[in-house]
Amino acid sequence: MDSCCVALRANTHVAKASKGGFNNGDKEFWGERIRGSFNNSVWVNQFAKSLKVDKSVNKFKPSVAFAILTSNNGRETVTLQPPRFGRRKADPKNVASIILGGGAGTQLFPLTRRAATPAVPVGGCYRLIDIPMSNCINSGINKIFVLTQFNSASLNRHLAHTYFGNGINFGDGFVEVLAATQTPGEAGMKWFQGTADAVRQFTWVFEDAKNRSIENILILSGDHLYRMDYMDFVQHHVDSNADITISCVAVGESRASDYGLVKIDSKGQIFQFTEKPKGSELREMQVDTTHLGLSPQDALKSSYIASMGVYVFKTDTLLKLLRWRYPTSNDFGSEIIPAAVKEHNVQAYIFKDYWEDIGTIKSFYEANLALAEEPPKFEFYDPKTPFYTSPGFLPPTKIDKCRIVDAIISHGCFLRECTVQHSVVGALPFRLWR
Repeated sequence: MDSCCVALRANTHVAKASKGGFNNGDKEFWGERIRGSFNNSVWVNQFAKSLKVDKSVNKFKPSVAFAILTSNNGRETVTLQPPRFGRRKADPKNVASIILGGGAGTQLFPLTRRAATPAVPVGGCYRLIDIPMSNCINSGINKIFVLTQFNSASLNRHLAHTYFGNGINFGDGFVEVLAATQTPGEAGMKWFQGTADAVRQFTWVFEDAKNRSIENILILSGDHLYRMDYMDFVQHHVDSNADITISCVAVGESRASDYGLVKIDSKGQIFQFTEKPKGSELREMQVDTTHLGLSPQDALKSSYIASMGVYVFKTDTLLKLLRWRYPTSNDFGSEIIPAAVKEHNVQAYIFKDYWEDIGTIKSFYEANLALAEEPPKFEFYDPKTPFYTSPGFLPPTKIDKCRIVDAIISHGCFLRECTVQHSVVGALPFRLWR
């Protein structure tokens, strides 16, 4: 960075500052600690002309300097602050989130017999929808849309009981449920055809006057378990001037084919995206993950970079992709994102904390039991970023002559003369005895 030094003798005739430059004024020293490059600066040129010095003053040598401004008349002392150029800070007021309420949830059956996937219980007393909802609240994002379609009654009831009142303050924000519906016309007779189509059917929402200030839109899944500050994610998106940013994690080969896999360059830009590859396509997506900060041992175990299915879009980019560029594409992971990678600046945000996709009975079972381990891989309790849920109004759990090892016992339970080991008990009034 270039700096400059301007030396003035005492009582040198220096001009006063004005909006248009400098005018003749009192006898004074003028100065400020100055950083930045002043070569060919209009401000410096005006300053030089006002001093009537030689043109060589415009040619500054790199150095560090201080200058001082004093005056015989203290009332006329002025301080000029040079322009400062800092990074643009993302504002949560200009961010909205869309939580996808899930499809039919066939891989979680029978848990989804009467409930939408995001309404499935987790951790004893929570619902899966509480994860993205709480992450939004803790991140300061208070404009939240939830798209629903299948078995939505229990999900709607939980959202109403938990996030409308109960001490959760959304300020000028809101939680709005956007249910799949039929509208006039042939296209309006169809239900949601996929994740992208679900968002497309409600793009008109962002033309509403109250939502026109929204610059970035988060697309979140309703069946993941993780804790994330979404504003860190959005800030990375803003800093890299990305059109789309995808949150990614390193995964091993046994799970890699379940996700969309990416390859990124040295600047973090995604140049290849393949949805759920198999065989040779899977091996082709293998990368060296040590550059993500993994140790050589961990990099061998997790040699793929997977999309979490968590995205942030510039609002205008999202609307253009869905409406005009790919109006018939119905899914983000398999259609929109792979195509956008070839035409837009799509960046990767590497998430290094715990994350689990609870999309199958196996992953549901393993994620819940992992909560009971000591130490657990994930904890719901954090005083700074709590997870919210509906108050159950259940009595405290009563335990009589029991042995409990590595287990979670939620409220509303009555245990008598039994052994509970490596289990999660709760969510509903529950009795267990020998």
